[in-house]
Amino acid sequence: MATSKGAVRAFLSGLLAVASFTTLLSASGCGYNEVIERDEDVKANWAEVQNQYKRRADLVPSLVKVVQGAANFEQQTLKQVVDARASVGNMKIDASTIDDPQKLAAFEAAQAKLSGALSRLLVVSENYPDLKASGAFRDLQAQLEGTENRIAVARGRYIDAVAEYNKVVLRFPSSIGASMRGKRERPTFTGNAADEKPPEIKL
Repeated sequence: MATSKGAVRAFLSGLLAVASFTTLLSASGCGYNEVIERDEDVKANWAEVQNQYKRRADLVPSLVKVVQGAANFEQQTLKQVVDARASVGNMKIDASTIDDPQKLAAFEAAQAKLSGALSRLLVVSENYPDLKASGAFRDLQAQLEGTENRIAVARGRYIDAVAEYNKVVLRFPSSIGASMRGKRERPTFTGNAADEKPPEIKL
């Protein structure tokens, strides 16, 4: 009797092992793990996008301060930069932003508004030779230009990461794994980072 019970236990254990192995293979085959890898890629690239945009926003107060020192500089142009920077700073960015088309679009629009305001400021600065000759202004402009380049790279990488993620989410059979993880297609940036970049001003 004991031998019979032992055989039954061994048989059931074998069935359980086979079932577990089959489940593991099925999960792997349907992209259960791949969707998480692509999800982490998106989050990492989004963090870099945020970092670079924050770097730009942090440069604005110093840039405004230097420009304010120029005699008779156009106040409306300065106000537009200050207001646009405030709009960016007041935005609530959290983990849900990359999954919400409206939040992502609002983030992109606010950043584009700041880009436009900075662009106008740099164009207007052409009319102020003393400002252009200022070492502080040249340094800030160089930092701004470098940051804009990093923003473009970060945005490009984010767009690529979202595209790869969406492929896993939408394609069969990995779409099964995405569904099991509760993952859905994500929105992405719609504008061109190059369109946001302030013009280069020759000093």
